[in-house]
Amino acid sequence: MRTQTVSALFAVFLAVGILAVNASGKTDDNKPVKTPAPPLMGWSSWNAFRVNISEDIIKGQADALVLKGLKDAGYKYVNIDDGFFGARDRSGKMQVNAERFPNGMEPVVNHIHSLGLKAGIYTDAGNNTCGSMAAEDHDESGVGAGIYGHEAQDAGLYFGQWGFDFIKIDYCGGMHLGLEEERRYTSIRHSIDKVKKGVALNICRWAFPGAWAKNVADSWRISGDINAHWNSLKYVVGKNLYLSAYAGEGRYNDMDMMVIGFQNNSKVGGNGLGLAEEEAHFGLWCIMSSPLLIGCDLEKTPESSLQLLTNRELIALNQDVLGLQAYVAQHENEGYVLVKDIEQKRGTVRAVALYNPSDIPVPFSVPFSALEFEGEVRIRDLVKHRDSGSFSGSFEQEIPAHSAMILRMEGQTRIEPVLYEAEWAYLPLFDDLGKKPKGILYAADEKSSGKMKVGYCGGSPENYAEWKEVYSKDGGFYDMTIFYSFGNGRKLELTVNDQKQVIEDLGTDDNRAGITVPVKLKPGYNTVRMGNSYDWAPDIDCFTLTRK
Repeated sequence: MRTQTVSALFAVFLAVGILAVNASGKTDDNKPVKTPAPPLMGWSSWNAFRVNISEDIIKGQADALVLKGLKDAGYKYVNIDDGFFGARDRSGKMQVNAERFPNGMEPVVNHIHSLGLKAGIYTDAGNNTCGSMAAEDHDESGVGAGIYGHEAQDAGLYFGQWGFDFIKIDYCGGMHLGLEEERRYTSIRHSIDKVKKGVALNICRWAFPGAWAKNVADSWRISGDINAHWNSLKYVVGKNLYLSAYAGEGRYNDMDMMVIGFQNNSKVGGNGLGLAEEEAHFGLWCIMSSPLLIGCDLEKTPESSLQLLTNRELIALNQDVLGLQAYVAQHENEGYVLVKDIEQKRGTVRAVALYNPSDIPVPFSVPFSALEFEGEVRIRDLVKHRDSGSFSGSFEQEIPAHSAMILRMEGQTRIEPVLYEAEWAYLPLFDDLGKKPKGILYAADEKSSGKMKVGYCGGSPENYAEWKEVYSKDGGFYDMTIFYSFGNGRKLELTVNDQKQVIEDLGTDDNRAGITVPVKLKPGYNTVRMGNSYDWAPDIDCFTLTRK
């Protein structure tokens, strides 16, 4: 590894116009921070019933949500998925399926509301719904039932007349027609807002759609449909491991409806999860701040699954006032360590998950410095509801296959971060739709720190990587060492807050290299940006900060 130093120091840094949140939970001008809305919690019909829903089923599940203590635990939404459609009349107005909902939709919504719950509905951004297009769920009533061409009409019916509070918008019909995602979902959002403000909206595009989604939706799917077996859960979690930069401020990455309580149930695919797998499933959904939507038949849910779904210590991680998604702080062997602040930004309490997706036990050795702790750290197991004791230096634990340990850690002292991984960065032009052959991406790389890097950065002023919360307690001068690969004569534009410098002497070595530059940070949070306005930047691995 080659390390160079750029000798020229910056002179005076300009003041930054952006208000950053400090450790006390206030902005730099001492205004209190507005608490973000937490991830949505509730029940949804698709996993258990597919298109075979009815008035009695929906009312029965709403009643069960209350009777089984799930409402008291925070589950408030009852969402009717695909299958409620009849056909449009001559004016284009959507009718309900007369056999499944003989009394119409309003009595169902009124019943849900009478229980103190909220009601959700479904549509497709195109012309046909997924249930009408999938062979195993073929239901011709969903043909023409999508919202495309009927936005104002359907919005008036669903939210003005029927009174729904949430909508999931699928994309089977949109994909079939080759429609453009951002344009379609933005248009639908505007049509709904004209009828009823505050409707929760979920983008169901089965891949991270792009940073634009936060301006349209409360949540967005990041993967294909989940099934009730471990490899499916592993796939979904893997899709969300490096998307923490896009969650927050009341907007969340959606890991799909949960498959807890599906022992030997073929409707959702797979034979169900074991107890340890269910614990990992729920714990990861909670620490990664996914919406918590139960997908099983509540009248047939095993008691062990109900106890897990009402685990208030885990739910507290999901509904935490900060609204943050855990990020990968350490990835060694087959194990992942995820961490996030809870209760207070840069406080002494953090939530931590030790996640083993592999088929063999994995030993974990987690230095507390990697979690920004110094001194003794008290640890509590949130799945088992028990204290594990106090530890110094590191925490070591073997995690069985297909499982995760979800912990609350409280340290004596919170220290400044030293390492910032590229996979924590916000990439404004990133999406996972697969439409751009050289789109910026988070890429696996065994030689990189954390086995990940950012590739295809640069080529335009807008295509950069940005770390929005680079923290310094007191501010001052630091040495920033940037690790990268594929320098190949490329240059890197580095901006710290409003101050930009161009680093050109990166060499031609394609192996991992490093270069050290002096930077000045202000007290609190700083914004660091890397890119190249008119050519490719090197692949970015990580950077470290050392106070001068």
